[in-house]
Amino acid sequence: MSTSNEQTHSYCTAFLGVETVASGSLQHVVTTVKGTLSDSELARVLIFDNSTGKPIDVDHHGTTDDVLTRIAEPSGEPAATEVNPQTSRRAGRPKLGVVSGEVTLLPRQWEWLKAQPGGASVTLRKLVDEARRAGEQQSTIRKSQEAAYAFMTAMAGDFSQYEEALRALYAGDAERFDQCTQDWAPDIRNHVKQLAAEALQKKN
Repeated sequence: MSTSNEQTHSYCTAFLGVETVASGSLQHVVTTVKGTLSDSELARVLIFDNSTGKPIDVDHHGTTDDVLTRIAEPSGEPAATEVNPQTSRRAGRPKLGVVSGEVTLLPRQWEWLKAQPGGASVTLRKLVDEARRAGEQQSTIRKSQEAAYAFMTAMAGDFSQYEEALRALYAGDAERFDQCTQDWAPDIRNHVKQLAAEALQKKN
């Protein structure tokens, strides 16, 4: 019952026991499980959000159209708004989008900034960009850990070396994680690895 490797870029994945039934958008997954599974199997199928690793509550009663209607939600996308370039223009260097603001530093910090190539402004921008990138990377790793943890707790809590696998996940130890999960049901193991991919990127 396993499907192809589309899980990585899909929205959710459905499992019946330890086997993958379908993966893709929620509409696609619902249509697939409704069309291929019996009522008794539908009662046991679990659908997980691929971005969070958490189960999605779906009421499978009725026809496929009934289920799709219940899960349908507005896109929630805000309407596009026009920006008047005249009112949005600011003093200074508008082409670069530079906004002035107050920065309070100690004298020794100002001296260090002024001594850097390009001066204080250029150095501050570089430092801010580097800190932002580092923060985004940590956020990505944390989300990957949380998604893998949520799915593992729901589907692999009784598997061998579950706790060791969790420790390896949070330590970012990809090799140890592979060792701990190698005997797990293939579909469960593969899905966990996809969820944990960002958290387990091997360091050069």
